[in-house]
Amino acid sequence: MEYFHSKEPFHLENGNSLPGITIAYHTYGNLNESKTNVVWVCHALTANSDAAHWWPGVVGEDAVINPKEYFIICANMMGSCYGSTGPLSIDVETRQPYYNSFPAITIRDMVKAHILLRKELGINNIRLLMGGSMGGYQALEWCAMENDVIRDLFLIATSATESPWGIAVHSAQRLAIEADSSWQDRSAFAGRKGLKAARAIGILTYRNYGILAKKQADPDIEKMDNYRASSYVDHQGEKLINRFYSYSYWLLTKAMDSHHLARARNLPLEAVLHNFSQRALIVGINSDILCPLDEQRFLANHIKNSELIEIDSAYGHDGFMVESQKISFHLREWIRKDNSF
Repeated sequence: MEYFHSKEPFHLENGNSLPGITIAYHTYGNLNESKTNVVWVCHALTANSDAAHWWPGVVGEDAVINPKEYFIICANMMGSCYGSTGPLSIDVETRQPYYNSFPAITIRDMVKAHILLRKELGINNIRLLMGGSMGGYQALEWCAMENDVIRDLFLIATSATESPWGIAVHSAQRLAIEADSSWQDRSAFAGRKGLKAARAIGILTYRNYGILAKKQADPDIEKMDNYRASSYVDHQGEKLINRFYSYSYWLLTKAMDSHHLARARNLPLEAVLHNFSQRALIVGINSDILCPLDEQRFLANHIKNSELIEIDSAYGHDGFMVESQKISFHLREWIRKDNSF
């Protein structure tokens, strides 16, 4: 992992500012002489900049996006807890971590930080920008902010705005965090029980009725407690609290709620998308209840040069990470259609 430190004031969309920011990032492969082989990956809510680790089969050695061909970059989003500036960073004024005093940020702020890194690395053109879920939010916002810099776009399980359903889910998750008596303690471990409950709520939307019935049903019909489904959500919550922090989770779900490509652009949402010049591959998952296919169909209907693929998967929203073989097949075929890739 590498770090870029900017000491210039970083002005946020809401009018607040940070005295400077740090961006953690991974790169794979080498930039070619003409600087035309850049693939930039934007990550989702609790992932990090090591895209080859969390998106195996899609990014990495012998994958469709491989470092033998491409110079691959993934930057940790601002507000996260994997190296970029966020709630656990040190406030230069107090010399203590920000914790709950870290200012609200938006997807647009995150992309502004990515752009700083792009310029620092001397990259003027991104051959392919790709992201799933919240990563797709960043990719879409980036196309709206720097349309001429990005040539091709790959989106999966994402949308042009956060839906009322998504906002309601995030609100329920934040209520769970806020109900923890340790929430807002000035500690990295504040709100751990609440975060565990928030993750359990999230799992219900990342998966769905069908996959839980298939994978977590109890064969013992005499059982009256300690069900597999209960153990499953408990286990998923425990895994998250051992690698993530409630302050970042709370902040980032707020950032997702603010996602709207038309905000402050004086154009209808459809017109913002119509202005995209990118060739776009858009993938939706038929069992996704968090960001359903209607959202990807909307994108495909309004991005001029787009192709929509609907993947059959039992894994719901998590299919964008689980179904690497299907995703890779369609992405590879789409890349092959452009002889200049």
